[in-house]
Amino acid sequence: MTTGLERRDLLRAAAIGFPAILRGAQDAKPIRVGLVGCGGRGTGAATQAMKGDDFAHLTAVADIDLEQINQSLERLKRAAGDKVKVEDGGKYIGLDAYRKVIDSDIDVVLLATPPGFRPSHLRYAIEKGKHVFCEKPIAVDAPGVRHVLETARMAKEKNLSLVSGFCWRYASQIRAAFEQVRNGAIGDIIAYYANFYTSPVKPIPPADTRPAGMSDVEWQIRNWYNFCWTCGDSIVEQAVHSADKIAWAMSDQPPQSCVATGGRQIPANGGNIYDHFSANYLYPNGVRAFLACRQIDGCFNENGDYVLGTKGQLVIRGGVPRITGETNWQFEGQRNDMYQAEHDALFASIRQQKPINDGAWMATSTMLSMLGRMSAYTGQQLTWDQAMNSQEQIFPDKLEWSGSLPVAPMPLPGKTKFA
Repeated sequence: MTTGLERRDLLRAAAIGFPAILRGAQDAKPIRVGLVGCGGRGTGAATQAMKGDDFAHLTAVADIDLEQINQSLERLKRAAGDKVKVEDGGKYIGLDAYRKVIDSDIDVVLLATPPGFRPSHLRYAIEKGKHVFCEKPIAVDAPGVRHVLETARMAKEKNLSLVSGFCWRYASQIRAAFEQVRNGAIGDIIAYYANFYTSPVKPIPPADTRPAGMSDVEWQIRNWYNFCWTCGDSIVEQAVHSADKIAWAMSDQPPQSCVATGGRQIPANGGNIYDHFSANYLYPNGVRAFLACRQIDGCFNENGDYVLGTKGQLVIRGGVPRITGETNWQFEGQRNDMYQAEHDALFASIRQQKPINDGAWMATSTMLSMLGRMSAYTGQQLTWDQAMNSQEQIFPDKLEWSGSLPVAPMPLPGKTKFA
């Protein structure tokens, strides 16, 4: 797979169909890029996109805030210079700004808004024939996941690339480790334990700091990490990276069921997400996977993976994989920049006219973390089919920038019902 290659190798591969790129020909066709969501992750993705192809140009951007757009463009210009070609007419603001970027004369769109918006943004981009880099996770509820699966099928039919922001799939050291596992280095997998213990990502400010006249919708979008309808909760927004590695190790086959716990230990200050989860997934043949996450200050922090097999174990801590047992192995190759590798792969696929479609497995990984959330919220053991067919729609049907939007109550296990 090209995602494990260094950028120079990707460009060399791209030369099969487009030798002008390597010769630096000035008549090589530019790839025009649009950015939707100008926060830190969006700005990072755009920086990497500009490095992903010698003739990639950023021409249009969207956000809810002009100041955020201008700050993002300043950073991008320092990183990418004259490859940033966004004029004032290419800056779009508001909840419908994504449509204006996608409708502009671009070839690729980078989707980096809060996850709740992802299904509608992705569908519109594919309908308009754009290649897409889609940040993780891909939805906040099961209807959204099903919507994205349909969109991914549309992308395949249209020969459009759809590259996911599940960056560990593009990390050279993790790819090498999982290749060892697939080749039998630890035998058959018995259990997988992953954790994501960290501090709060974006704590909500005190309610008395909310500007007078600011609507519920605006306040919640500006503090998107604290509301389930925008972020999907911490197990879905952040720990989904760990869920993705579990899904990858299990060949992207879903579990049979899950039972999970979770709750809110530290006051939510107006939000409605949990600050800790622990999910126990049952796979065929009695194989178990465990995912634990926590976002509380002053606690033990770790982001690790422990894969137990019949012949040994794989441990990934600090991004460094090691295998012990009948086979002893440690990654000694060159670690790539996994964030950059995503974009190298995307732009190489466009130049080679060999589309990449990450749609199916990025949906599976998102649903895996969402299954844990559903089980923790309700206190019930749930099957994969129950989760996939859930009718609970968390993301609102209609949003108005100046509209009211009461915060849903914090879920209570044993009382909150599965829908």
